[in-house]
Amino acid sequence: MEVFFLTLQQMLMMFSLIMIGFFLRKKEILPKNSDSTMAKLEMWVFVPALSLFTQITKCNVESFKENIGLIAAGLLIACVTVLLSYPISRLFFPKTHNDAEAYSKNVFKYALAFSNYGFMGNFIILGVFGSDMYFKYSLFGFLIGILCTVWGLSILIPKQHNLSVWKNLLKSFTSPAVIFLVSGIILGLLNAKQYIPDFILTALESASSCQGPVAMVLAGFVIGSYDLKELFRNKRVYFVTLIRLILIPALFMPVLKLLNVPDDWLVLALIFLSTPIGLNTIVYPAAYGGETKTGASMVMISHTLSVITIPLMYLLFIELL
Repeated sequence: MEVFFLTLQQMLMMFSLIMIGFFLRKKEILPKNSDSTMAKLEMWVFVPALSLFTQITKCNVESFKENIGLIAAGLLIACVTVLLSYPISRLFFPKTHNDAEAYSKNVFKYALAFSNYGFMGNFIILGVFGSDMYFKYSLFGFLIGILCTVWGLSILIPKQHNLSVWKNLLKSFTSPAVIFLVSGIILGLLNAKQYIPDFILTALESASSCQGPVAMVLAGFVIGSYDLKELFRNKRVYFVTLIRLILIPALFMPVLKLLNVPDDWLVLALIFLSTPIGLNTIVYPAAYGGETKTGASMVMISHTLSVITIPLMYLLFIELL
């Protein structure tokens, strides 16, 4: 129960940061393009710093061997969620009569397949379970990130801008998150920590602590650029949000329990499965001229409800079952 309340506290803190971002946008305290600046800081500074610091300080030959199975486990679970997204999305769009409906269907597919397992998942793992568990979570999410980029780009970018599978794959492998994660693992395995000056490690640690708060402010800032009344009117979004936050964890967690998956692996899987709909439903379409209102509605509603659902999912599937 202690972890349940810690999770609830973390979610409330997260929601407070989202509301700060929302307020900053609505009151125009920050420039309208500040979301782009914050996203670049996350991509090029805070997430790389978190990856480097964690891997340098936590990764060694023994810990890597002990947890290498997490890489395959994360990919397997993500592949199943992607496969499930196809039949479930048809419930919302039995037939698509035009390109706009077909594109909306793809947004729903992504929302069903991938949560905000990165920014929010990192925030929860670090805030509740600490850096040792985050090291495991980074391995769990390694190949998930590549699949998310390759498949996500292929369905969320409008047809006229769509990249080939190979270009998507190259883009994912050359993303800052993957480059710095792999670099950190190599440095950790080589025991490079002893050769790195303390001030550099301190700088990385300080930058790491900014990753979660800035990501939540970014989410709120993006949501604040839309009319809330419009975001709350899409009834289908409520159903896909409940599937994302409740039904999907409820399908996976009992199966993982029956397979005698280790407790720490269960926690990692639950965070991936129960976090709200990812920001890429806004980011990718916005970058390539796609429709963003549906994604913004999903992000707003799912992030709000997750304050309650994530602690409840943890209580049900980790504490009680």
